[in-house]
Amino acid sequence: MKVVLGVAGGIAAYKACSLLRLLSEAGHDVTVVPTASALHFVGEATWSALSGKPVHTDVWSDITEVPHVRIGQEADLVVVAPATADLLARAATGQADDLLTNVLLTARCPVVMAPAMHTEMWEHPATQANVATLSERGVHVVPPASGRLTGQDSGPGRLPEPEDLFAICQRELSHPGASPTSHAGARASGAAGGVSADASLKSRGDLEGRRVVVSAGGTREPLDPVRYLGNRSSGKQGYALAAVAVQRGADVTLVTTSGLPVPPGATAVHVETALEMQAAVREAAASADVVVMAAAVADFRPAQVAAHKIKKTHGPDADGAADDSAPTVALVRNPDILAGLVAERGGASAPVLVGFAAETGDGTGSVLEHGRAKLARKGCDVLVVNEVGAGVTFGKDENTVHVLRRGSEQVLDVGPATKTTVAGAVWDVVSDLL
Repeated sequence: MKVVLGVAGGIAAYKACSLLRLLSEAGHDVTVVPTASALHFVGEATWSALSGKPVHTDVWSDITEVPHVRIGQEADLVVVAPATADLLARAATGQADDLLTNVLLTARCPVVMAPAMHTEMWEHPATQANVATLSERGVHVVPPASGRLTGQDSGPGRLPEPEDLFAICQRELSHPGASPTSHAGARASGAAGGVSADASLKSRGDLEGRRVVVSAGGTREPLDPVRYLGNRSSGKQGYALAAVAVQRGADVTLVTTSGLPVPPGATAVHVETALEMQAAVREAAASADVVVMAAAVADFRPAQVAAHKIKKTHGPDADGAADDSAPTVALVRNPDILAGLVAERGGASAPVLVGFAAETGDGTGSVLEHGRAKLARKGCDVLVVNEVGAGVTFGKDENTVHVLRRGSEQVLDVGPATKTTVAGAVWDVVSDLL
């Protein structure tokens, strides 16, 4: 397969060297098209040596070969990693002021863009608008990871690992489907002759046309207007599941308590408590093909919520001693959202139900033993058992899971791996069920 690797001018350009090697070792014919800025980070000699081909940034080199048109026309896939805020803006507005933007305009194949930039730049409304525009045209925009950035900064904006990007490229090449320009053509014909524009925007992949609901994050159960009972879940695994589902063609509703940037192409419903999540998930599940309960839903909530902040008492008690008393908080059990979905479903149109179980293992059983028991109790189709603990899984970019299927003794072990890789493995299992 002919793959064009576009590289924009960001510090993450060094990671594209590993992506280039992975693509080449898989047997693909890779042409590297950097921007002039990218060569400040990784030089022309490096790209030429790794790809075995000369590297150019402008449209004037080898002009008799018309590279600004030919490279895009002949490509089976174009992947841009990293895609800077500037490159996203130029691509969204159709500029063609260097070789890479010309290639993006002439490509009639799948296009993958992996943004990487500082958090403030990624979250800026202009960047988000450009991402939305590109996604609507059928470009697969891979949400950035969250982690260490340039200098001491940390947050969303980190380029995903080369292995994750390579897996996405392989899926695109295996399921070529529609190109960005075919989406635009379908929208035009829809306006003239009744073809659904929304349907045309559903891109390639084994989840194409499927309606998916993913829950993410830890619920917060209020004690008073200030305090709440919660847990350590960041929502990263749920967001990775939503992002990968979008990339594979699904119509995704993300029910979330997290403040992470919503994956482009997903529809977010923001909630806070377990009861709010139950209502939102049940409503979305009514028309869903798959429901993935990746959220860490609190098992209990306070029986009473104070109308005002609960105060500490001050001063000595009646006997002159310091008052170290604390209020007693009565708890009530929250509904089991997944078990409720299992109990309510029926018929051939019932959604595939996927649960998550965070386990540590203890004196009564291992992580896997607790997971099997929970699968039997829940009655869902798939249970993803993830190992958790102090400094493990929660808030991290990696996860270790064991995927169990109802009625099967087989176990799919994944990790330690990035949460994007874990998400891909889970969707592989779900896709087989569908």
